[in-house]
Amino acid sequence: MQVSVEATGSLDRRMTVQFPPDRVDAEVEKRLKALTRRVRIDGFRPGKVPLKIVQQRYGAGVYQEVLGEVLQESYREAIQKEGLVPAGGPDIEPRMMEPGKPIEYVASFQVFPEVSVADLSDVEIERPVAEIDAADVDRVIESLRKQQRGWAEVSRAAGEGDRVTLDFVGTLNGEPFEGGKAEGFAVEIGAGRLLPDFESQLVGVEPGQEKTIDVTFPEDYPAEQLKGQTVQFALKIHRVEEPRLPEVDADFAKAFGVADGDVAKLREEVRANMGRELAQNIKGRVKKQVMDALIAKHDFELPKSLVQGEIDRLRTETENRFGGAEQSQPLPDSLFEEEARRRVRLGLVVRAILDAEKIEVDTARLDRELDALAQTYEDPGEVKRHYRTNPQAMASMESLVLEDQVVDWVLEKARVTEQPGTFDALMNTNKETTE
Repeated sequence: MQVSVEATGSLDRRMTVQFPPDRVDAEVEKRLKALTRRVRIDGFRPGKVPLKIVQQRYGAGVYQEVLGEVLQESYREAIQKEGLVPAGGPDIEPRMMEPGKPIEYVASFQVFPEVSVADLSDVEIERPVAEIDAADVDRVIESLRKQQRGWAEVSRAAGEGDRVTLDFVGTLNGEPFEGGKAEGFAVEIGAGRLLPDFESQLVGVEPGQEKTIDVTFPEDYPAEQLKGQTVQFALKIHRVEEPRLPEVDADFAKAFGVADGDVAKLREEVRANMGRELAQNIKGRVKKQVMDALIAKHDFELPKSLVQGEIDRLRTETENRFGGAEQSQPLPDSLFEEEARRRVRLGLVVRAILDAEKIEVDTARLDRELDALAQTYEDPGEVKRHYRTNPQAMASMESLVLEDQVVDWVLEKARVTEQPGTFDALMNTNKETTE
């Protein structure tokens, strides 16, 4: 087999492969002879069909089948011979592919870039630090109380935080519209379940009251016919309820898994959970800074096939997140390209560090991560068995551990400073935007 390789770009390769025809012809003849013993053709006894007849009827198909297989084999042999590592499948351009003549084709593909690990000594990383104090625990306990709150009917006017049960009928220019009607609908004022312009006008309503309100829909509202429109809602108020929070007592503690109802134990468990959440938050913030730094420090051309593959994965993830419904038109590549390029670049840099530093999975660390994950489920033992017996799941866990080991390696090279903060600030950075 003759192989020649031409670099047509920094990552682009054009490989010409030629091999003698007998590599295909011999296999074609072998398969045709085997067919003479199996095929049934009118006028011939089973197993007695002449080779020439079989060749006339099946020769072309068998030739194409064998040719395809030999092309794949020869391609693998050629890239191995030349020491090439393609970053994706090849485009095959036939040159000579006729029975009895030498086979020649051109395979065009891209190779992985050579990634040299950059000097990371000037990378600056801020590691947040925070203590969990009694007030932080109190705030979480208060949140737990709200999760367990009950509702008590009142005869007064509704206020912020109250729950109102009502019927409503919406009309636009005097005509009802789809989705504008409900009966026995419960709304917690201020929870943001309905439009703010609707909820705010429930403040002051009383049980048994009927009234009509004007509500203006935002310009970016999903329903086209309602964008920016002012509609009328006829309301009928059935009841007003106020929240009743449970006392922090033995029953409350038992509701959150403290068997003996010891409130002090509940606070200890809450603090421990807060500590784990805080540690994960800090770990995530530091990891993001490290990964951003690796992206900024490494600039090289990316293989198109890897980027396209990541775009396709991101598109599939997005479509599945919205129920996997078929789109009349697929989401455009441009929506995912930036993130896809980031992921591919980061993956190549991480791999380069692992190879250069000969970093292998820390099995003790892997066990700790698996234990920590398993403890978040009702049956930790079953979770561990699933991972231990599922190579794909275990490989995913190993990848995460290797990433963490790379983060630790970068932190050893970088300048790390501690950034004091509070638990509340760290855990609720996006609170204003999400409420």
